[in-house]
Amino acid sequence: MIFIRSMLPAAMLICFCSLLAAQTPPLSVVDEPMPALEAGIEFHILLHATGGAPPYVWSVASGDLPDGVTLSPEGLLAGRPTKTGTFSLTLKVEDSGHPAHTINKEIQIAVASSLLLEWLQPPKVRDNRIDGSIQVSNGSKETFDLTIIIVAVAENGRATAIGYEHFPLKAGTTNMQIPFGNTLPHGAYMVRADAIAEIPRRNAILRQGLETPKPLQVTEGP
Repeated sequence: MIFIRSMLPAAMLICFCSLLAAQTPPLSVVDEPMPALEAGIEFHILLHATGGAPPYVWSVASGDLPDGVTLSPEGLLAGRPTKTGTFSLTLKVEDSGHPAHTINKEIQIAVASSLLLEWLQPPKVRDNRIDGSIQVSNGSKETFDLTIIIVAVAENGRATAIGYEHFPLKAGTTNMQIPFGNTLPHGAYMVRADAIAEIPRRNAILRQGLETPKPLQVTEGP
């Protein structure tokens, strides 16, 4: 009887701990839809987990976050994506249990471009001129303060402006056409088009660029 009495409290404690463990829900990641992100636009998303023993520690188990995006140990996904595309990765969550429990969660992060710049009529030599046109679209819900610069860069590095525009581009505008062209001296030129869209309310600047795959040869002129 003396032996049974000395062991009874320990047995009850073991049962109590087992009961607590059985009542603790398993560690899991809250299944929340990942919003579409925009290249050049800053964002903050706090990820959530439940069960196990908080606090939790988040990390990337495999795959790569988009350039410009980070994940804090507290689960804050934030940054300003620099490239468009769909990025697949696996996140790891670890709780504070002893021993710790871990769980992996596969996610996809889609980064879209709200500023689209395309050649409409690629640059072409005509006599002593280079002419062409671009088209620009605003796929966001914000008005852009847009600047378009088109330059012809000679072999010696000298750049000549052959197109310039600065205007507000309203949200939802698609395929706005912008012609460009200018006379140039004899020589070979790479043509570069740059679009810079400022969004003051969001303190963001978006950039898109185009460049001819090879130099264009102007054969006439001085």
